[in-house]
Amino acid sequence: MALNARLDHRKPLVFDTHELGRRPGALQRLTREIDAPKDLGIPGVVGVPEGSPVELELRLESVMEGVLVTGTVRAQAEGECVRCLEPLELELEADFQEMFSYPDADDRGRPKAEPADDAEEDEDMLFIEDGLFDLEPVLRDAVVLALPMQPVCQDDCLGLCSECGARLTDDPDHHHDATDIRWAALQGLAGSLGDGEKDEMSGGALPSAHADEKQEK
Repeated sequence: MALNARLDHRKPLVFDTHELGRRPGALQRLTREIDAPKDLGIPGVVGVPEGSPVELELRLESVMEGVLVTGTVRAQAEGECVRCLEPLELELEADFQEMFSYPDADDRGRPKAEPADDAEEDEDMLFIEDGLFDLEPVLRDAVVLALPMQPVCQDDCLGLCSECGARLTDDPDHHHDATDIRWAALQGLAGSLGDGEKDEMSGGALPSAHADEKQEK
């Protein structure tokens, strides 16, 4: 990640490393509770609601190249079961580790221009800027990797009935009587006819016709 505009130390996910200095081996442990930022999770599937509490435990270690950040995030995620569409909640805990590098500097502490060949490599790096680093991109990656792509309310959720939409877990014996499609049209026709019409279709009118012919003779 290329160097951006000056970071704002007032933002909850921006951390200060000045206490560490540049002394390799120096350690700092931090705990912080923040409000979840917007879209923390997998959009439209499952995620941590905006503004809900997120707990962070961090270990900052100064190394030659920068500051190695190791941490754990805990929060409660919400989503929808992909089988029965019921709302669900799950406890989220994710570990992460990331290196925040010092930008190369000259003897006056000013950032040097990076060689053109290193441009692509820098896009994947995270930097310390004026002693500060932004944990948000690392946090987002850790949360997304820890969340299920297809969340379910329970492992054995049976989903919904394909015919009526009933939740099958609530009624495992739920079923519909199957109708042979070859007879469905005839059953519908029979249901729409009166008793007299049914007798005529069954051949009941034929003997009556023969009797009338005999009487005329």
